[in-house]
Amino acid sequence: MDTLSELRAKLAGLLHESGLECHPFKVGWYNANVKPGFQLEHPDDTLAFIIISSPSFFEKCFIPYVRNSIGNSINQDYLDQALRSCLTRAIQSFPDQKTSVLYDYEMRQGTRRPKVLVQTAGHVSGAVYFYQKTDILDPPWPVDKAIYGVCLHPKYIGWFALRAVIIFQNVLVPNLDFKPPKDILEEEGKKIDLLNRYNNNWQDWSFRDVVKPAERYSELQQKYFSTRPSERSDLIEFIRTN
Repeated sequence: MDTLSELRAKLAGLLHESGLECHPFKVGWYNANVKPGFQLEHPDDTLAFIIISSPSFFEKCFIPYVRNSIGNSINQDYLDQALRSCLTRAIQSFPDQKTSVLYDYEMRQGTRRPKVLVQTAGHVSGAVYFYQKTDILDPPWPVDKAIYGVCLHPKYIGWFALRAVIIFQNVLVPNLDFKPPKDILEEEGKKIDLLNRYNNNWQDWSFRDVVKPAERYSELQQKYFSTRPSERSDLIEFIRTN
């Protein structure tokens, strides 16, 4: 069986080609931070990785996938398929491991609950900081007002996405050290501003730039994500033929 360092280095190398990052965590860390209905049914020391798409994922993985795809169905979600293709190729490089992949959009059978809460997984891995209402000592909102949390990446700030969790079901890592995520918004006022931007004006994407990022989505990528899925057929055709 691969050691943790070997396994991690190999997976990171495979995913880097597609503009993806991976960060390890223990299933137990995740389970301790979610309600019972969202917990993963694996031993606490089981190894898992959060998968993050960097801004370059669009150019490195998505565009080549679209150009190599067959058909023009506007009902296809090419991004989900491109991601699944990349991760399938990666885990096939570990034939001796029993793995499972949980995608951010997948729901548990018979429920409306996600199979995995990727924001929590990202936080416990130390890869991103999950800013929530509970982080605010003196919240300005009504007690009963729902405030949705948002993650920031120390490098890409808001220009990234939490895509999936890969679980190595037979790999136990009791000695994996917990590394807390970096809080890049140390002042409470900045955290309140972030949560207000995300909850009240998420469409303008200003929450992604609360701190200057090292890299942003390209203009084409921004246009793609700003377009309704049902209206992306012309963009898909443009990507396929240019």
